[in-house]
Amino acid sequence: MSVEIKVPQLPESVADATLVAWHCKPGDAVRRDENLVDLETDKVVLEVPCPIEGIIKEIKIKDGATVTSGQTLAVLEEGATGAEADPAPAQAAAAAEQPSAARQSSAPKLARTEPAPARAQRAAEAPHESAVESEPQPARMGPAVRKLVEEHDLDPTLIEGTGKEGRIIKADVLGYIASRSETNVGLDDLAPPLRTDEPEVAAPERREQRVAMTRLRSRIAERLVQAQQTAAMLTTFNEVDMSEVIALRRQYRDRFVQQHGIKLGFMSFFIRATTEALREFPLLNASVDGSDIVYHEYFDIGVAVSTDRGLLVPVLRDAGFMSFAEIERAIDDFVTRAGSGEIGMEELTGGTFTITNGGVFGSLMSTPILNPPQSGILGMHKIEERPMVVDGEICIRPMMYLALTYDHRIIDGREAVQFLVHLKERLEDPARLLLQV
Repeated sequence: MSVEIKVPQLPESVADATLVAWHCKPGDAVRRDENLVDLETDKVVLEVPCPIEGIIKEIKIKDGATVTSGQTLAVLEEGATGAEADPAPAQAAAAAEQPSAARQSSAPKLARTEPAPARAQRAAEAPHESAVESEPQPARMGPAVRKLVEEHDLDPTLIEGTGKEGRIIKADVLGYIASRSETNVGLDDLAPPLRTDEPEVAAPERREQRVAMTRLRSRIAERLVQAQQTAAMLTTFNEVDMSEVIALRRQYRDRFVQQHGIKLGFMSFFIRATTEALREFPLLNASVDGSDIVYHEYFDIGVAVSTDRGLLVPVLRDAGFMSFAEIERAIDDFVTRAGSGEIGMEELTGGTFTITNGGVFGSLMSTPILNPPQSGILGMHKIEERPMVVDGEICIRPMMYLALTYDHRIIDGREAVQFLVHLKERLEDPARLLLQV
């Protein structure tokens, strides 16, 4: 019985997908739940599992094509796997080998003859194959050597190249001309003498490669342009002394791992401090919908995660009610699944505020771009020791620049600056995060 392999139901906000690559071909035996093909949507890669065991009979959609929900991708023949599917050819081959073996043992050895049709076919194909194999390839040479070849009307395919990777150099051309001069004219009449003190320098090859954007990269580009065109983005900066956070992490690092099974990172401090600041300044947690401002009375914080395919922003739901350990576990899970393409579409939508950490790549300062329709995004950066004046004395402190990009349509500079100050105060005195004061 034939079974159609179809595109699964795509998320509501996704209209279509791109077929990235097949993991099988017609005639292959496949097992139940084996991944047959990868489909790339705007943000995630979906795997299409095999519903039953059988043989791939036909593939209807090629790599790179755009597909929609319910579209037929391939036809699967239900039943035995490859070795059991068609035993007739194997049995026929075995039957044919037995008489042959008997004849060889009982009869004198004769020269093998080829059937006439096969000989005719080989004869018809042979000239074509020979022509293809003997067709000369374009010779590789530099501009100066090419000019010398053209000046003397030479066939470069007849000149043996002694340069790197068979490249024809000037000495090869002059040597070829010299070999012809025995029956024609002298070498001095054809070309200037070869200067051995000047090494042959190959001209650098100028190459270009055109590659289509992935669906994820196209979606990222679309969203970034949308943010630039629709929001009045402005960025304000501040800096935070990370001494107290670093000391607290160092003091409880081992006990935290023993009790919760996860390392205590910086992101949990920033998420807790951010949710406290958003409670004080709810406009940073709001969004614009036409001529309305939508205030979100919950804190769904997007955390930017870098992958080989591009940037993903999975969302921590109700982050304001999560403990430090819960935040760290959720982020670790996001990073692991984002790298393997297992983040679901529902986990990438609905955030109210975003945090991005360019410091992990060494960024000292940047201006992050909003993630529409959100109105605020916080940029963390590299922690760097710098001389600071503390109580009238110069001290070396671990400092981090913070950047807040906000939508100036609904947020004034006063709220944005006060938001960063509020964040700074809680990070420089992390006990306030636990006491919520």
